[in-house]
Amino acid sequence: MSWLDDTDLDDDFEEYDESAIRTRPNPKANRPRTKRRPAHEDAQIGRVLGVDRGRYSVLLDEGTAEEHTITAARARELRRTPIVTGDQARVVGDTSGAEGTLGRIVGILDRTSLLRRSADDTDQVERVIVANADQMLVVVAAADPEPRARLVDRYLVAALDAGIRPLLVVTKTDLADPAEFLAHFDGLDLRVFTSARDEMPVAEIGEALVGHSTVFVGHSGVGKSTLVNALVPSAGRATGHVNQVTGRGRHTSSSTVSLRYEGPDGTGWVIDTPGVRSFGLGHVDPANILAAFTELAVIAENCPRGCTHLPDAPDCALIEAAERGELSETGRARLDSLQRLLQTFADKAEQTPGR
Repeated sequence: MSWLDDTDLDDDFEEYDESAIRTRPNPKANRPRTKRRPAHEDAQIGRVLGVDRGRYSVLLDEGTAEEHTITAARARELRRTPIVTGDQARVVGDTSGAEGTLGRIVGILDRTSLLRRSADDTDQVERVIVANADQMLVVVAAADPEPRARLVDRYLVAALDAGIRPLLVVTKTDLADPAEFLAHFDGLDLRVFTSARDEMPVAEIGEALVGHSTVFVGHSGVGKSTLVNALVPSAGRATGHVNQVTGRGRHTSSSTVSLRYEGPDGTGWVIDTPGVRSFGLGHVDPANILAAFTELAVIAENCPRGCTHLPDAPDCALIEAAERGELSETGRARLDSLQRLLQTFADKAEQTPGR
């Protein structure tokens, strides 16, 4: 005899009937993965101003009344894509910029230029410094620390390889005359500014920045951060001093960041980078160096294949044109500059194993 009523046996447990269970066809009980990614057609385009520990500062609605800065993270599908200062990024998610919010970078637009360097001349792995810059301002001191012409040569080679117009500013000219150093660059299409402690050409340099995205590079201790602070008073970039024992500057800028320059003639972008003591050229294509010397490149079309254009190059059309007097004084100076830059690259090649 059961202590349950007959009516309780079926009615109370009817809802638990296993025959009503719906099963998935996938034995792993999960959805199959797909390589298709959302199009993100609603993504906004913004300028990457800087990166800090995996978080990107992105400027949205640039140049409008709604302009604002947000913090964004890299989308998972971009984990192998470098995102650098100057990039034009596609951003989705919370783009309000409110405190505590986080957008997501889902894509990068095609870059107009890419400034790169390698750790050293034997390293074929490139380090991306900045994207979409169209000018490079090389900052060097006339003294304290002593100027290094070969390091400047390397900056110029990297700029020409990237299709970026180089500029040069010599600081601390109150400590030494830079004339001998500047003679090293005769013949180059290189605009030069000079700066002293009490005579910093802020207005003149600022005029050259208007309408451009200019990356500032230089050896530690040459006054680059001081110059940036003078051009962009709100920058607040840390400044340091030169070690009297080693003659080396102390690294003060630890990250690359974009800052807006605002002058009487318009605005531009200043991209400040950490000071470096070396600039590897393992990634450079020497053909891009020659292409920057347009009038010489035309003559070089008559050179034999594989011509180095160096002073000892056999049957070099450039050298033969100089010997025949077909090059002007400026042309000969530019040939000398070209050969110096190519020699810098050739020295790099000799140090590379297997080449």
